[in-house]
This record gives sequence, structure tokens and C-alpha cells, in this order.
Amino acid sequence: MERLPTPPDERPDKPDVSDASLESAYTATATIDEQGIVTGWSEGARRLLGYVPSEVVGRPAVRLLADEAAGTARHTPAGKERWSGTLALRHRDGRRVETGLLAHRRSSPDGGVTEWLVVSAVAGRPRTPAGEALREWTFTQSPDILAIFDTDLRLVGANAGMERALSLTESEMQGLHLTEIAPYPVSDEAERKMRLALETGEPQYVEAYIRPTGVSPERGWSTSFAPLKDPDGRVCAVCLTAHDRSGEYLARQRMLLLNEAGSRIGTTLDIAHTAQELADVAVPQLADFAAVDLLDVPQTGDEPAAAQAPGPVTMRRAALRSVAEESPDSLVAVGDTIVYPALSPPAECLTTGRAALYEMTDSAIARWAAQDPGAAWIREYGTRSVMVVPMRARGNTLGVALFSRHRRREPFESDDLLLAEELTARAAVSIHNARRYTRERTTTMTLQRSLLPHTLPDQAALDIASRYLPAGTRAGVGGDWFDVIPLSGARVALVVGDVVGHGIRASATMGRLRTAVRTLADVDLPPDELLTHLDDLVLHLSADEGSADPAAETAGGIGTTCLYAVYDPVSRRCTLARAGHPPPAVVTPEGAVYFLDVPAGPPLGLGGLPFETFETELPEGSVLALYTDGLLEIRDRDIDEALDKMFAALALPAATLETVCDRVLTSLLTHRPDDDIALLIARTRALHADRVAAWDLASDPAVVAQARKNATDQLEAWGLDDAVFITELMVSELVTNAIRYGHPPIQLRLIHENSTLICEVSDSSSTTPHMRRARTFDEGGRGLLLVAQLSERWGTRHAAVGKTIWAEQSLSGV
Repeated sequence: MERLPTPPDERPDKPDVSDASLESAYTATATIDEQGIVTGWSEGARRLLGYVPSEVVGRPAVRLLADEAAGTARHTPAGKERWSGTLALRHRDGRRVETGLLAHRRSSPDGGVTEWLVVSAVAGRPRTPAGEALREWTFTQSPDILAIFDTDLRLVGANAGMERALSLTESEMQGLHLTEIAPYPVSDEAERKMRLALETGEPQYVEAYIRPTGVSPERGWSTSFAPLKDPDGRVCAVCLTAHDRSGEYLARQRMLLLNEAGSRIGTTLDIAHTAQELADVAVPQLADFAAVDLLDVPQTGDEPAAAQAPGPVTMRRAALRSVAEESPDSLVAVGDTIVYPALSPPAECLTTGRAALYEMTDSAIARWAAQDPGAAWIREYGTRSVMVVPMRARGNTLGVALFSRHRRREPFESDDLLLAEELTARAAVSIHNARRYTRERTTTMTLQRSLLPHTLPDQAALDIASRYLPAGTRAGVGGDWFDVIPLSGARVALVVGDVVGHGIRASATMGRLRTAVRTLADVDLPPDELLTHLDDLVLHLSADEGSADPAAETAGGIGTTCLYAVYDPVSRRCTLARAGHPPPAVVTPEGAVYFLDVPAGPPLGLGGLPFETFETELPEGSVLALYTDGLLEIRDRDIDEALDKMFAALALPAATLETVCDRVLTSLLTHRPDDDIALLIARTRALHADRVAAWDLASDPAVVAQARKNATDQLEAWGLDDAVFITELMVSELVTNAIRYGHPPIQLRLIHENSTLICEVSDSSSTTPHMRRARTFDEGGRGLLLVAQLSERWGTRHAAVGKTIWAEQSLSGV
């Protein structure tokens, strides 16, 4: 083998191995590529073998071996990443150097070049004492807890770490069991593990944390138990080693708290409840005391300001929580107003928008306590540190959260501040959403209530009571509505409807449909025809809204349900039709309750499907119950149970219909409803023969005079002498028109309804009369104009055969 040259005129450093103890220890390092070429040579390598880098780098490393036999070390198994052993190397002066080597295969950071790093430790003069002294120092001075227990599990020795952790000296603990030194449940587990180590001779571990006296709950040690054996392999003691894992434990607790906050904060859309959830999550796991103060919501409905202007800040205490039974901040209770001085930490926090951590030695705390009497709790309760965190969401400042520790010894750390910011941010987003929801709900409720009837009309056909309850869920107010519409002939229409969806869109659609129903009812359409026209309207609304917003949900109110009923107190007959709406319930005067078998009909907006009417006679004193499906769709009971409860509530005798409404709602609702509820209760009245008079008339102009006389006689019998003149004029005009333009049979009917007198003339012709303006020299054409001038209102009502012209006059001034 080729030898490395040894220049005769150059005497290399020749460190005598036998004298190595006189030198300081050092490490010889070289690098060798995969082809076995030396690529690096350290100063330590030069000191060990005498070669300077220029004599070695770039040449085969095998030339450094003292003999060929050692060449077996030149080859390492493929894929092996490390090699160690003792090799004989050749010094520059020719002598053999036996040394231990450790070689690592390593790659460059980019993963390209692979080489071997070879190191060798060269012993030198010892700098520290060796042997038993060093081992003794290790045992006594280790920051970990170290303790030795004999075969009876009694403490033999303990280091300073054990003494500090338990606040006991070694002499005070010697001879005691661990359960006697630290009487905690974890000590029982530790002794069981120590006994296993003695019996099996295998190390044991405890995953739990030891929480000794004088140490806060956040600190603890992960513990292992190792058997100690004599030279013959007999176990004669066990060594307890506890490693301080406080940082790891705290990080884990913070992660658990964050995870818990995700499910506990923001469970409702109630602002005060969300603020209290933040305080409850923070205490006691993060702080000993927590308070949440919120800025008042602007009355204008605008979003809160992005930042608070410098100066004193007025807020309202929204939540409070303390580990003490009596809150340290008892001066300011939940709901009270609190004013923070301009330079106090809460005011500065709102101004800057940044969270801050304060120790009690900070000048800001001293200034705050001196200026603000409400901050007296800081001193009185021995507060150790305070965190002040702004509540911000989507660029808006909502308030501030305060956290403090007075019971725990450890002050807050920077990681605690980060955790407090995360918890507060989650609560702030929920509070911001709750405020937006509250504003939107208030707007929708205002619109909804403005579109519902404020008072029920005065009429003689029905006694009526009503209730409307908005939904109590996040979905918001729906589109349920009801209405009571006086019709001609002393009749009354009852309407209950339910628009699909929630929010402003549903309320606006409801307003459109309610207006449409009133308009169609004014022209006296039968219930089935009215629903047909309403169905067409929903289709048009859907087309309009769908073209403007293709993504609009339930555009135009498709799927809306409606029930329309007309009650006639003269005939005591009720005519109904429904479009996908629940059927009405009827309570007879004897107390029997049943559903009216009204054909269901399709919901509005489907188009092309017919609606059918149902007609029935209701005895005087019968009760009609009209409602929306939210009344029966109760989440904690099925539909059959809900129906039974509603029937039972309706069947009970009640002095007023208001009592009936309250009884129905109380029996069915155990909480705020998930959907809107509209409830309309009506008790029927009847107009008997003493209030109605009717005459059949021949189709002869000569009977007009007799018709006037009949009307006059009837008014005198009713004591309405002052109404005779106007009534005679209207009877003359209406009967004359019926004879001239209609077809027999012809009938005159007068109805005395409280303060209203109704005059009706019916004939079998379906031709509708129209009021027109007569010219100066026309002999006719002024009849309907005269009727319109003399009456409060007038109109035409069509029947299956023929029509009725009617006119109403008020008797209030008579």
C-alpha cells in the first residue's frame, strides 16, 4: 500500500499518547465521501495523527490505516447509517495509534452530497473530579426529583429537588412511605409501581402528575421507578425519578381549555349569556376572577365604532365570575354601569385595541387603583397579576374582558395572555353575531307587527281573540299571519296563513299576501275563487323574485299555506277553503270538539290545481279555532299528543276567548316555539228574525212604492225613524234598477246590525251595475251615484245564481 510521505527535514508534532492526560481533551474530526476520499481534516485530527490538511484531503482514507488487516473497516453494509469501533491508524512519524472511532453517514441539506463524518475523542487532563464524588453531586444537585426507597418502600435518601418540591428535608422524610410523605391518590399508584419494580426487576412508569404540597395545580412531574441491583443482580432498592413537565402540562391544559371553549362559548344568540360563558370558561382554569364589560349598542342601529376615542369609557358589566363565593368585584354587579378613567388599563386597551398583561408593580395599576374607587379589589384581594383583553370582532370594538389571579401564586405568563385573547375573540364573534341577529330580528319583528292587524274590527257576527308568537330560534321571525275582514251582509271573513321561510323576506311576502286577500275579499269572492287568485299572485311573485335573484330561497312564498273562512250570522252558515293549511277545529255549545272536514287543497304557488269549498251550519255559540302549524309542531311531543292537548284546552269552559287562547298556548308550549304561531279563536253569534226583514218583489215598477212602505214600516218597528228618509231613497233606486235591468225573482232585505243598517236587493241576473256620471239632460243614470253618496259603502255580491246589490248606512248619528 502507498504510504503517506514523511519529510525528513520536518519534525511533526508528536503528542505522546502516554502523556495525553497532561493535555486538555479534544476531538479529532474528518469527513470522507462515498468513494473513500478524505474531504475534510480538522485541527484535532492533525494533533492526533500529525498530518496537515494538504497532506490528507483529496487522498484515499485507507492510507491512514496502520496495516492491511484493518482494511476490513473500509466497507460498511449498504444502507447502514453509523459505524463504531477501534482501529489502528498510522501516525505521520510511522507509529501505530490505536483509537476508537464513531462514523455517521450524513447528507447535505439539499439531499445531494452524502459523506461520512468520522470523530474520535482524545482523552486529556480531567477537569472535574471523577468517581463517587461526581455521582454524589449528581444525585444531590439534579433539578429533577430523585429519591431511593428500600425493599419496604421506605425512603432512604432524597435529593434537593425532592426537598424543594415537598417543602420537607431529607431527615424529615427518611423512614416514611411515599403515601405518608405525600398523602395523595397518585402516591398510592406510585407505591404500586415501586412494588412491581422490586418484584419484576423492570422499570415502571406513572403517567399521572404528582402535585405536592405548596405547588399549584398546574405543576407536576412525570415519574419513573427503576430497580437498583447489586453486583449479583439482586434488587435491593428502587429509585424514583420525577421529571418536571410543567411547561408540557400547561400547554396541554391550554389546548384542552381552547377545545372546551369551542363547545361552551357562543351556544346561544343571547349577548349576556355569551359573555357569562366566557367568564365561566376562564374561571378557574385560567384565572381566579373574570369580568366582561360591554359598550352600549348604538341606538342608531349602526355597527359599534372600530376603536374607542381616548378618554373615560362608560361600559356595562355583562358577566362576572370568581373562585370566591363572594365576587371580589362586588362594587360593580352584573348590569351596572362602570366608568373607567382615561389612563386606566381598560380604557387604554380599548383605545389601542391591544391586550396587555400587568404585574402589581406596574405604574399603570397603581395609577388605576388610585383614580378609580371601583378598582379597590385589586389591592384588597391580593391580586398578583391582571390581563386586559379587548373584545373585537370584524373590525368593531365591543368591550373589554378582565382576568386576574389572586389565589394562585404564579402570575400570568405571555402564553396565558395569548390564550385569553383567543377565548375573548371567540366570545366577541358570538356577541357580534348576537347583536346583528338582535338588530335584524327587531327589524323583522317591527315589520311583521306593522303588517298584522293592530286591533280587531267591530262587527256583530263573531266574538274574536287572537295571539301571535314569533319563533324563538336562530331562524328568526317567520311569515305567519291572521286577519279578520268584515264583509257585506253582516258576514265576516277569517284568514290564517303561513309563508314559507323566515326573516324580512318572509315578512314582506306575508304583507303582500295579506293585502291581496283583503282586496279580493272586498269584491266578495267565494273562498275557493279567492285562493285561486291568491295562487296566481304567488306564482307571479315567484317569477319576479326568481328572475331578480335566482338563488333566492322559496322565492315569492311558494309553498305558503292559507285558510279562508266566511261566516254569515243570518244563515249561521260557514264556508271555508284551504290551501295546504291545517283544518280548523270547532267546539260545539255542548263542548264537543272536532275538525271540520275541509278539502286540503295544494299549498299556494303550485298552480293548475283546484281548491274546493266546504260549507256547514254552526249553531250559535260555536267556537272556531284557526291556527298555524307551529302550534302543533312541538319538539318534545308528537302530533297526536299535541292534538289531544289542544282539544282538551278548547273543550274546557271559559268566560272569555282570551282565556281560551292563553289556555291553548299554555297547554302546548313548554318553551319558546321553534316556528311562528298564529292563533285565532272566534265564537259565533246569530242575527235572529227580529234583526232581519226580507220581502219578495214582483218584477213590476208598481211594487217600488210598496217596497218603500215595507222598509218604512220595518224601520219604525226597529225605532229607526230618523233613517227612514235615506232608506226610502236607497230602496227606490236599488229596487228600480233590479226591475229595470235584472231578472226575477227579486228580493229586498234589511239587516239591523248594531249601529249599521244594511239594505240589499237581489235578482237572478249576473250583470254587474256600474256607477257613471249622468250628463246634464239625461233623465236617468244617477241612481247608483245617489246610493254611493247616501251610504257608508256599497257594492255587488255574486252568488251561484244572480247577484246582490248592497248598501250600508251608519246609525251612529241617528
